Amino acid sequence: QVSVVETGGGSVQAGGSLRLSCAASGYQSRAYCVAWFRQAAGKERKSIGGIYVLGDSKAYYDVSVKGRFAISLDQADDTVYLELNGLSPEDSGVYYCATRTGGCYPTTSQYNDWGQGRQVTVST
Repeated sequence: QVSVVETGGGSVQAGGSLRLSCAASGYQSRAYCVAWFRQAAGKERKSIGGIYVLGDSKAYYDVSVKGRFAISLDQADDTVYLELNGLSPEDSGVYYCATRTGGCYPTTSQYNDWGQGRQVTVST
């Protein structure tokens, strides 16, 4: 049974930064992907990026966040972090971590297990 737990997020003023973390348990090996998605109010859930835990720790990003957001992996415990920098009100929403066995894909339908979601609110 896979469990995905997120922490972090919160409220910040425009231009600020926040960090979220994602810890997955229950996998038999490190051959799984941890991906991040976000969902603004009234809109569909969209990909931010992800990282393959067994890989070279190189993350992929959606073009909309590349250069502002950073995904990293702590090899000691396989916790994945999402750093949000240069935030604007348009970045507000619920941020989700999702995992799947195997490689990463930028579509929600590929993921079996999801965290509970963390609210990020950016004010002007």
